[in-house]
Amino acid sequence: MSRKHADKKSPEPAVAPAQAAGTGTPNPADDPQKGEAPAQPIDPLKAANARAAENWDRLLRATADFDNFKKRVARERQEAVTYANVALLQKLLPVLDNFEMALAAAGNAPEAAAQSLQAGVAMIASQLRGALAEAGLEEIDAAGKPFDPNFHEAVSQQDSADIPEGHVLQQLRKGYKLRERLLRPASVIVARKPSPPPETATIEPGD
Repeated sequence: MSRKHADKKSPEPAVAPAQAAGTGTPNPADDPQKGEAPAQPIDPLKAANARAAENWDRLLRATADFDNFKKRVARERQEAVTYANVALLQKLLPVLDNFEMALAAAGNAPEAAAQSLQAGVAMIASQLRGALAEAGLEEIDAAGKPFDPNFHEAVSQQDSADIPEGHVLQQLRKGYKLRERLLRPASVIVARKPSPPPETATIEPGD
């Protein structure tokens, strides 16, 4: 057999099975997850505890808000009951003023003609005051007291040497309040210190 024929039948080099199947040593550049730490799994128990704590906090806030709402409603209801007669009393105050003026006028009338009128008006005024007092009406007595802008309405000021400055010199109209709520301030004249008399110039002889 010739040499030329023997060269044609020489076997070709075999391909490694790992290379043929593509299972050779992988290229690190081809694996994107190469070198990264594996993701930690979420603990279901911790997640459930976090949700439970959040829901509990929301429940506490909602309960506190509801308690505050109930207290506010109860307070407003109590105030509505306490001051339910405000409008009625304000309408009756001028009537009480007219009774007092009638009593004053009757005191200046002739004695024979005014005694019966004065007695009748005094009885009606007393009944009215009693009814208003039972409803919670209180008079504001301002005469001779320090001026209080919360309960007094200053109409004017007047010099006085007897009443201290800043005190009520005269009460023109009574004030009233319903328990702790002011219905009408007392109209008053406030005393002030008299101004010193002007100095008189002395004329020297020979001027």
